Amino acid sequence: MRPAPGDDTRIIRPAAVLDQRTASRVLAELERLDVARGGIWNATSSLWQRYDQPWDGLGGARGGAQLIGSIAVMYDAPNRHQITIYKVTVSAYGLTLGWSVEALCDDALSWVGLSLESCPRAELASPPTNDPFKRAATAP
Repeated sequence: MRPAPGDDTRIIRPAAVLDQRTASRVLAELERLDVARGGIWNATSSLWQRYDQPWDGLGGARGGAQLIGSIAVMYDAPNRHQITIYKVTVSAYGLTLGWSVEALCDDALSWVGLSLESCPRAELASPPTNDPFKRAATAP
């Protein structure tokens, strides 16, 4: 989903990572709170979306519900059965209601006693110590 003008988008560095047990519990709660069942979350395999109210449109459509924000996730990354949170967008509408990137993540993670700040993070690889574009010095 491409951010609209006025949205606040942040790349999470290092990315937040949920282990298998924690990820399963978060997904179970987001499923329980699905917008089609009177909840406020619409979770797909790559995007968790938070709305201000359940979807109330004809045939299960969004209707008057407004998007608060989106959490971009990757399943089975960095390892199998883990979920990585790597990008978060709060809509302009969500910002007017006082939502932030942290608050949106905290709302999704609260079911497992985590916040964005306390969530485990992906390990970042160290940059190479030698410059791969420099030729090795040769002796005369």
